[in-house]
Amino acid sequence: MAPRGDAPATDSASRTLVLGIDGARRIVQCGPNARAVLGRAPEDLIGRPATDLVGDEAKAELEALLEVGDQERNGVMTVLRGDGGSGNALVTVQPMVGGPAPAALLFVRVELPPSERYQDPALMRRALMDDQLTRFGASLDLDQSARGLVDVVVPHYCNAASVLVLESLVASDEVHSESGSAVLRRIAVTSDDGNPAWTSTFPVGEVLVFPEGTPYRQVMETARPVHLPHVTVDAASEIGRLWRRGPAGDLLSDVSMVLLPMIARDTLLGFIACTRVPGFRKFDAYDVEIGMEFATRAAIVIDNARKFSRERSTALALQRSLLPLRLSAPSSVEVRHRYLPGSKLVEVGGDWYESIALPGARVALIVGDVAGHGVRAAVTMGRLRTALHTLANLELPPADALHVMHELMIELGEQEPHFATCVYAVYDATTGTIEIASAGHLPPLLATPAGDNEYLQVPPAPPLGVAGGAAIESREFTVEDGSLFVIYTDGLVENRGRDIDDGLARLQKIFGPDSVDRPMEDLAKATLAGVYADQHRDDIAVLIARLRRLPEDRYASWTLPADPAAVRRARGLVSSKLEEWGLGDLDYTTELLASELITNALRYAPGPIVLRLLLERTLVCEVLDRSAALPRLRRAEDDDENGRGLLVVSQLAHRWGTRRTAAGKVVWCEQIVPGIDPDASEQVPAWPEETWPGENHHRG
Repeated sequence: MAPRGDAPATDSASRTLVLGIDGARRIVQCGPNARAVLGRAPEDLIGRPATDLVGDEAKAELEALLEVGDQERNGVMTVLRGDGGSGNALVTVQPMVGGPAPAALLFVRVELPPSERYQDPALMRRALMDDQLTRFGASLDLDQSARGLVDVVVPHYCNAASVLVLESLVASDEVHSESGSAVLRRIAVTSDDGNPAWTSTFPVGEVLVFPEGTPYRQVMETARPVHLPHVTVDAASEIGRLWRRGPAGDLLSDVSMVLLPMIARDTLLGFIACTRVPGFRKFDAYDVEIGMEFATRAAIVIDNARKFSRERSTALALQRSLLPLRLSAPSSVEVRHRYLPGSKLVEVGGDWYESIALPGARVALIVGDVAGHGVRAAVTMGRLRTALHTLANLELPPADALHVMHELMIELGEQEPHFATCVYAVYDATTGTIEIASAGHLPPLLATPAGDNEYLQVPPAPPLGVAGGAAIESREFTVEDGSLFVIYTDGLVENRGRDIDDGLARLQKIFGPDSVDRPMEDLAKATLAGVYADQHRDDIAVLIARLRRLPEDRYASWTLPADPAAVRRARGLVSSKLEEWGLGDLDYTTELLASELITNALRYAPGPIVLRLLLERTLVCEVLDRSAALPRLRRAEDDDENGRGLLVVSQLAHRWGTRRTAAGKVVWCEQIVPGIDPDASEQVPAWPEETWPGENHHRG
């Protein structure tokens, strides 16, 4: 069982002796390197008590380590050498349970004196090239890879080291061959002597250009290693003077230094600065050769981390551009969301969500899921989301909007097969009703103030893009004031280790009887509790809305007969209501807008007319009639007797538009209310104050 006398490849700064100890705590076996470690011959140690290895003050501590047990124990104590000297050593006792003698193994690890460090080139090469390179190369994070790199170089190759790379590499830009004046960033520094001057003089994160005449400038200009076997005091002072950094001259006095360029795919990425302080063997040509072999492999790791960082930045920029920056809704509706990609590596996916405030105190709530993962699914999602956002602003009913989306998916499928699921809901805060259409999506969850919750039964339809299915239909529900409405993608309720029914039950439990009174942010956090640790999850999108009606004193509605005299009556009703709301400044303009809209309805629509005013963050005037024909804005000729009404509306109103209803249409216009920001309707930021999984997808 006698081990080799070499130090382990992972610790070239020490030498280890392995001893076998019997039940009487005597040495019964000894490694052949006892003379190199302790200055004693193996035969002089065998048969002696193990406590003879240490001084009197450490005997009790070693006895405690040798106590019978099944746990490995260690301690630092003073060991005696054969020449009468002593030194500190790390002593480890490893019990041997259930076997023949020895009863335990005693590892004595002593630090090599400075004169013996870095003597064995084969040991240095093994320490640098074996599993250490694999260990720090396993990370695709640039900073983490650099820290792992210097932790390998120190102490196996030198006493202090730093890694500098091109600033363009850190910024995820394209890296080109650059001259010595290239801008560099120091991303890792370490030393084995505990001297804080290394990190203060060469701080991590510093961005700099090295001055001419310094070895750092030379390695960048030549892309070849720079070997300085001995940096004299004068040479170090000159480096500090040129660099205008006096402490650097003090640190580099009498050191041995080598600068190793990191080159990948014929491009210089940066360099590793390696330093041996006075008292240690100076770098020679063979050390430079070993260092360059390591730097070549390290460059591949750094380059891989760079490419991953660039691809990840591109993917995140794509995802941020595709997902909404803000969620808008009427003032009475509160909305929160969560988005989480399924892969930590790619971090983009096909799930999306929308909350779009619509005229008339309404809001469109949408969640969709494109089949698949990665960039292709994200691009398709972006196209669908843009189209659906446009359809929502055109105020198409949910079923009609999803039908148009279905046709779009059929067209996209001619290039590459795609399908998606989507649920589209429109909530009216004046009537307390919500109209929902679904295309292959999971049912929405509604939790009421009474403590009940249920999954709403929406007419089923196949996913968007699947030909030959049933028509998409919508269903309208009356919602109790203050209810919670939850729509989500399947990644929230289904994974490899959980059935979808269990996931639906879990979600229903989260929105139990006490959920209506809980803060929205707490509910949003609860939906993703325990999900982020799942390595096999699907993409997740969740939209939670607390639905409240607009207060009754914030809107008014009147039914007017199909009579020209209705225009005069409408002006009087509008004037009275604006005076009640304290909006006398908008009286004249609103009366004129209402007159034009009612006149247009009287001319083209049969039956009675409904006039409605809503005071939200804007003042909205709506006219409902029984004609399905939508008016069109045109510019009248000089001799035309009509056709100027909508032109007047478009000039005086902040916005105007139309939408069809079951009985006809609505023509509306809105005005800015003095002292109220109309954009404040986007009251729900895409990220809360506290951090949450997936938050970085929304930060610019």
